[in-house]
Amino acid sequence: MKKVLTVLLVLACSLSFVFANGAQEATASAGSGESNGVIYGIYKAGDQTWFIDEGEAAAAAAQEAGYEFIYVDARMSPEEYLRAIDNAIANNAAGVVTCTPDQTLSRAVVDMLSSANIPVVAADDALEENGEKLAPWVGINAYVIGEANGQWLADYVKENNLAGEPSVGLLIMTMDTVSSCVPRAEGEYDRFTAECPEFPTDRIYFADYDGTTDRGYTAADAVFTAHPEITTWLVTGANEEGTIGALRALEQAGKADNACVVGLGAYMAKDEWNANGADSAMKASAYFPASAVGRGSVEVLVAMLNGEEVPMETAVDAVVVTPETYKEVMGPDAE
Repeated sequence: MKKVLTVLLVLACSLSFVFANGAQEATASAGSGESNGVIYGIYKAGDQTWFIDEGEAAAAAAQEAGYEFIYVDARMSPEEYLRAIDNAIANNAAGVVTCTPDQTLSRAVVDMLSSANIPVVAADDALEENGEKLAPWVGINAYVIGEANGQWLADYVKENNLAGEPSVGLLIMTMDTVSSCVPRAEGEYDRFTAECPEFPTDRIYFADYDGTTDRGYTAADAVFTAHPEITTWLVTGANEEGTIGALRALEQAGKADNACVVGLGAYMAKDEWNANGADSAMKASAYFPASAVGRGSVEVLVAMLNGEEVPMETAVDAVVVTPETYKEVMGPDAE
């Protein structure tokens, strides 16, 4: 709720909410003067902290360039998402930045917008077909960020002499149907096993989920329940929501005291640390600002609207933060 209020305050009096065809839209005006047009930001899970922060930065970048910005929450629904694309076309959008809830829609979405002469930039999850990007993409440097988490966990295992303990297990939360998330888990696994080869791979487990905290909880809890012999869990995953879901499952099972959870994004980890400090089982998180993706996606789109050539891939790197370092590294994002 605090984040939603923050967005409202940032957009101040220029923000209003309307509901159209079931999808929530927030419209930020471009300020005084004539607008260059409207940019739509259509996000698969617009109620999540990551996308709220991303949308706020995208709106600011759009306004600075002289555009209005409409934020749309597709609510993880392909039907709502396609309806939002139709609305953008019907309203003669200048351009669209988007994170699709279903990448199998990529070709249809790109074709729909192309037929209407509306440029599109994919944020976070690529619009792609057979592994080939169909539109410029702005997101995180997924595999490298996964490697950073894997390195941190390997160091933690070595420092605490955990590799030889049969009661220690590693859980990697995966999102195998989302192309931008697969490399995150691969990087985590590859770097961890390379740096900590003495850790038995038969004590590395996987749980697939849909990116939400609730599903992350359910998927992780199933693994924890299936392996009562593991009393000390190491956890990392494909996004912050999944690792927070696993953390809640560990707390419910009474196993959080010995656990080490490493998040991915830090936008929820910072809440754990603000509340509990170093006592939290969330021991670290790879920080990369949603604002960088939000602003970057609009900047690429505006460059396209100006007739400039843009790269097909723009990736944001990360740094692993802990309860001891997050405030210094994250600055205002740590609040």
